[in-house]
Amino acid sequence: MRHAVSRLTGQALGPYQTAVIRIGFAGTWLLFLLREIPHRQEMYGPDGPWSWDLAQQLIASNHAFTALMWADSQVWFEIVFGFAVLSAALFMLGWRTRTMSVLFLLGVLSLQNRSIFMGDGGDNVIHLMAIYLVFTRCGQVWSLDARRERRAAAPRARAGHDEQAEEQAGHPRPDRSGSRPDRAGIALWAVLGLALAAVTLAGKIDGGMLGGWRTIYWGLWALQALWWLTGRYAARSDQPRIFLDVVANLVHNAALFVIMAEACLIYATAGWYKIQGSRWQDGTAVYYPLHLDYFSPWPALSDLLSASGTMVMLVTYGTVIAQVAFPFTLFNRRVKNVLLAVMMTEHAVIAVVLGLPFFSLAMIAADAVFLPTSFLRRLGGWVTRARVWLLSRLSQLPRLSRLSRFGRFGRALPGAGKGSGADEETSEESGEGEPRPPEAADHPHVGFTA
Repeated sequence: MRHAVSRLTGQALGPYQTAVIRIGFAGTWLLFLLREIPHRQEMYGPDGPWSWDLAQQLIASNHAFTALMWADSQVWFEIVFGFAVLSAALFMLGWRTRTMSVLFLLGVLSLQNRSIFMGDGGDNVIHLMAIYLVFTRCGQVWSLDARRERRAAAPRARAGHDEQAEEQAGHPRPDRSGSRPDRAGIALWAVLGLALAAVTLAGKIDGGMLGGWRTIYWGLWALQALWWLTGRYAARSDQPRIFLDVVANLVHNAALFVIMAEACLIYATAGWYKIQGSRWQDGTAVYYPLHLDYFSPWPALSDLLSASGTMVMLVTYGTVIAQVAFPFTLFNRRVKNVLLAVMMTEHAVIAVVLGLPFFSLAMIAADAVFLPTSFLRRLGGWVTRARVWLLSRLSQLPRLSRLSRFGRFGRALPGAGKGSGADEETSEESGEGEPRPPEAADHPHVGFTA
């Protein structure tokens, strides 16, 4: 019991799992918005089928948050849509993750609550996960925040050694509370505070019970200031920062548990509802969506898959069994990993065969929270090596061009003019024997193994 409490309070579990779902959901939402740019007016615009007046009546009754209801002008709609795209991109990259998680939530709520009839199951999952991700520390790895922290750790380590040497020599410990303030973070916090004050004074944010959204946003803004102050003056006392770290770890671990429970609930309810349907009971349910024009982007492929009655029956029963059994397989790691691979493959097939790529990406991102840490670390290593290899090849292009024109010893080759065949031969020759890029070292194992 003591070990469990120490682990829950001493670290934010699943850093790789929370990072991959951050990238997955933010990337899915970003791709969806970019894909729907030509249709954004019909989906969320003030003159769309779900008119601004109808949306205003609905928002007045359910008190949902959406910034699109603050004005019915075309300019304001374009600003909010661009804000949603930008916040999704920055959140996916992990820049100022704590702040961007809130702004990402604002973008998701603003668009989805504006036109509630435009979404599907994948949009509902993104809606829920955007709320949960606000409470996670999802920028520990695979983020610009993590890279900035690594770069700042080396000078702090050297400063710590210097302070220790000075203390051993009898000198007082220097006060470094005023060193290197985070000017970008302060500016971002101040700008968002002014914007929040402006919309609050204008009465744009619904108060509701206990302040509603107004209390939530002001509370998150104040917590950002408290977190910065404790880090800024940690040299005077470490206790406040340690306390906030413990609270943040508890909140993160609770949110991670909720995300995992939500994924299990989605599959369990879907499976048990399917069991009650007669088409799922007789093994023919998969046949019908394959012959709907709306879900048949590749009619020939749909006809091929539905041509075999045995295949349709196996896929129908297999889908129900996998969804009902998935929550119970979490108690066995090997069975869980096998079934997880099967379900991710099934969603990839749904994306292609039924033409539902964003729904499938959202579900795959939800499934990723159960991926083993060892696999995610290997995946990160593969991506790092691919990036190093690609950057090394791109950096060689100017040098290869110079070699093709002037040869290996700086002398112009005969006929090495623009567009000559010697360019291609020399360029191919100079590409041989290039040293391989060094492999990036894996991060030390932290967090939990799913």
